[in-house]
Amino acid sequence: MSADLSASDPTPVAVSIVVPVRNEADNIAPLIAEIAVALDGRWAYEIIYVNDGSTDATGDRLAAIMARQPNLRQLRHAVSTGQSAAVRSGVRAARGAIVATLDGDGQNDPAFLPSLISAVESGGGRVGLAAGQRVGRKDTGFKKMQSRIANAVRGMILRDGTRDTGCGLKAFPREVFLSMPYFDGLHRFLPALVRREGFDIAYVDVIDRPRHAGVSNYGFFDRLWIGIMDLAGVWWLIRRKKPTPVVTEVTKVTEVPDATKVK
Repeated sequence: MSADLSASDPTPVAVSIVVPVRNEADNIAPLIAEIAVALDGRWAYEIIYVNDGSTDATGDRLAAIMARQPNLRQLRHAVSTGQSAAVRSGVRAARGAIVATLDGDGQNDPAFLPSLISAVESGGGRVGLAAGQRVGRKDTGFKKMQSRIANAVRGMILRDGTRDTGCGLKAFPREVFLSMPYFDGLHRFLPALVRREGFDIAYVDVIDRPRHAGVSNYGFFDRLWIGIMDLAGVWWLIRRKKPTPVVTEVTKVTEVPDATKVK
């Protein structure tokens, strides 16, 4: 379990951007620059990179940028524990009431972050998730096939109304995310779990891009076969959900009425 961590910069922020990465050294600087272009002047924000046990120069590249960009933070896992664990570490350390996520390989365009964040802000507390839905995907045919099969099976069983849960572009209230039961693969089932808690979901079409550099570090078994057990578990959680009770506190009565008096 990751600990709740405090930032060294005390400046208040409204939004935290969480980016899980593993061995993405050549994608670090370009993506951070794009995030700044998308968000500067719109929100007070921080960027939290979760370095998931990288063995390349990812940590060094982040440290170099941190020296000149105070709103950039780096969390490091001693060993790789997967994308869901990395996202959760970032959300736990986040200072913003709204958290947005995107993948660290450059395929998710930060230009769509404002639309996702605004969808949560304008939801009046009803929107528990704004989810990117990819169009024009740039993955290989094999990966597209994996996603089509996984999304079809998930949608048939969970009926979560989402055609693409694999897109890393998401935004949500921090408290809503942390209220979810944690398990490896959580990030792929957020729509179903958010609906389980009674929140609405906003969908934003986003344009997928080719990877800037490197190769995928979260592979075939992360995306499909291991998810079968998770799918069964999420189905069970949804089936076992009971209505949330309406709770009010009974305050102390300062004067006890005399029942013998007749009005």
